[in-house]
Amino acid sequence: MARNTPETSNAGIRAPAHPPPASCCAADHAAAAPLPIGPGAPNTYRIPTMDCSAEESEIRRAVEPIAGIRGLHFQLGQRTLRIDGADDALTKALAAIRKAGFVPEPVGAGPSPDAAGAPPHDHAHGHHGGSGYLRFAAALGFAIVAEGVSYFAPDTLGWKVAGMAIAALAIALAGLETYAKGLAALRHARLNINALMSVAVTGAFLIGQWPEAAMVMALYAIAELIEARAVDRARNAIKGLVDLAPAEAEVRQDGGAWLRVKASEIALGTIARVKPGERVALDGIVTRGHSSIDQSPVTGESIPVDKSPGDAVFAGTINQAGEIEFRVTAAASDTTLARIIHAVEEAQGTRAPTQRFVDRFAAIYTPAVFALAVAVALLPPLLLGWPWLAALYKALVLLVIACPCALVISTPVSVVSGLASAARRGILIKGGTYLENARLLKAVAVDKTGTLTEGKPKLVAFQPWGQADQARAGRLAKSLAARSDHPVSQAIAAGLPDPALEADDFRALLGRGVEGVVDGQRLVLGNHRLIRERQQADPALEAELGALEAQGRTVTLLADERGVLALFAVADTIKPSSIEAIAQLKRLGVAPVMLSGDNQATAQAVAREAGIDDARGGLLPEEKLRAIQDMRQRYGPTAMAGDGINDAPALAQADIGFAMGAAGTDTAMEAADVVIMNDNLGRIAETIRLSRRTHAVLWQNIGLALAIKLVFFVLAVFGAATMWMAVFADMGASLLVVANGLRLLRRAG
Repeated sequence: MARNTPETSNAGIRAPAHPPPASCCAADHAAAAPLPIGPGAPNTYRIPTMDCSAEESEIRRAVEPIAGIRGLHFQLGQRTLRIDGADDALTKALAAIRKAGFVPEPVGAGPSPDAAGAPPHDHAHGHHGGSGYLRFAAALGFAIVAEGVSYFAPDTLGWKVAGMAIAALAIALAGLETYAKGLAALRHARLNINALMSVAVTGAFLIGQWPEAAMVMALYAIAELIEARAVDRARNAIKGLVDLAPAEAEVRQDGGAWLRVKASEIALGTIARVKPGERVALDGIVTRGHSSIDQSPVTGESIPVDKSPGDAVFAGTINQAGEIEFRVTAAASDTTLARIIHAVEEAQGTRAPTQRFVDRFAAIYTPAVFALAVAVALLPPLLLGWPWLAALYKALVLLVIACPCALVISTPVSVVSGLASAARRGILIKGGTYLENARLLKAVAVDKTGTLTEGKPKLVAFQPWGQADQARAGRLAKSLAARSDHPVSQAIAAGLPDPALEADDFRALLGRGVEGVVDGQRLVLGNHRLIRERQQADPALEAELGALEAQGRTVTLLADERGVLALFAVADTIKPSSIEAIAQLKRLGVAPVMLSGDNQATAQAVAREAGIDDARGGLLPEEKLRAIQDMRQRYGPTAMAGDGINDAPALAQADIGFAMGAAGTDTAMEAADVVIMNDNLGRIAETIRLSRRTHAVLWQNIGLALAIKLVFFVLAVFGAATMWMAVFADMGASLLVVANGLRLLRRAG
């Protein structure tokens, strides 16, 4: 599985727009007024009619050949395009976009962004509003009346003219936008659903099938509206995260009073407060108060986390207990929540491998079926003596079936639903490529410290040695350990309950431990090496030390001038979730391998406890790279799970890099392909399971869309399919694949 770079991205860190309703293959508007060009002009544009990857492909084909264009960065969810290139190339690119029938609007134009930095809501598609339902319902009513006139009214010129007028009214009510967009597409030699429907309905009306033409247009408009609402649910799935962070927060003024202020106007360092039951508006550090906070919207943790002064809080989380005050550490557009939204936005703009395949297939499929429809209209009457009107009608039915809408929409809806489902669990997947390819993983390399383990040493064993008194040895050891800033000494001090005594003449012994005078007694608290140098290690002590070190524990010894008084074993304990997470990976057929910089004995001890069979210790960062390469050859596609900073080279080398516990960590969010917002290693197994479900749904949708079209294609060729049946075949298939893709959202709970 090759490492893939997402094809599209977005710049900056900001909250997403609230995308307008979208239909899969809406067409295009004519060119508008010239756009500003120059050093100070924006290079990000909103294209209101860029609804799906079909329009994206058209714009790519128009702009990419222009010399001086360095990159195109699409964001379909917001209908935006950022163009990287020289000013003269940008001028040509905008002209090419307008020539293709699209209207690029500078993002900087119009209403100002909202508090979260999002572009304003686009209302370009007015027919998708509430009035659209009434208008389309009226169109359907007139179409039914036209059908009734055709079947039951006398066959006279007056009734026929009346029926045609009613049918024309139905077509006008339902199809004005379709005709406008279809004509624009035909002018630019593009075959999208609006062009195909315009030709099919017009042709049917002209050959005397006016009741059916009216019914087809009405059904198509209603189906497109329903589809647009369904697609919005997938595209706006992440919108719920935007609404999590309140727009305002209470902040302390200079005089001590509290005032509610817009979150976007709050400066860094400001003191804010949040009451029980309220949501935190911005990221910060608690300065006063104690509470428990539900962090599930950001990290996916199901259990509230206790917060005290010094602890971090995140925008969008829910304060459940006491009132707390916190110092703001991130602007509204740069909170952890905003970065989550930005990451999912970027991921929505990328194309998964299956989606790229579908786009290539659709680019061939539609013209091929259109050519076939032309052949059906011309060849049978010329070669087989078919009636011209019958052949033309079959050709029009084929035109409706030719629309690749269900195919084109089948993949992005599923991918976006999968990405949003993962985000709700605190899993940020940076593109459809990684979402789809995670199912192929055969091995996961897991860093030990901070990934499998807590990352903080703890005192796990304490025993007196020789004739020493345990309580006194503990007080003496704590007196020295409390004066040291070494993590092992701090763990010993925190793990001993007795109060510390005063330590005099304290000094550090570099690489060995510490020394001082406690209660008139000169003592050392140091490692195995120090005791050997003092020649205080007898065979019994060596045996005990060897046994403890074989368990992966770091042993510190307390000694006076006569000998060793006590042994303190410190270890980085395994997270409670790690053992089950490793078991889940094994059940999925994925081999877990531990990579650690600790010695081999420690690595093996921790691996045994976690249930990992393959443990590799004593690795430098460059040696971890070679370990990843070896795992690829031995197992196949390999992922790396680490903290996203120290393990950055290995994360980049792996097929998929998982950054663990990255809430609030910019570096971790940049280093990996998948970011786990809490420390739960089990999220890797969830990602793999979601990838497998998403891949299955993708191919279910493709198979469903092709099967339905094949059935109606055969029916059309043999004269058993009508135009309204073809509309149901196309739009029905679209609605089915959208509903199937949305199942991934429902699994998120």
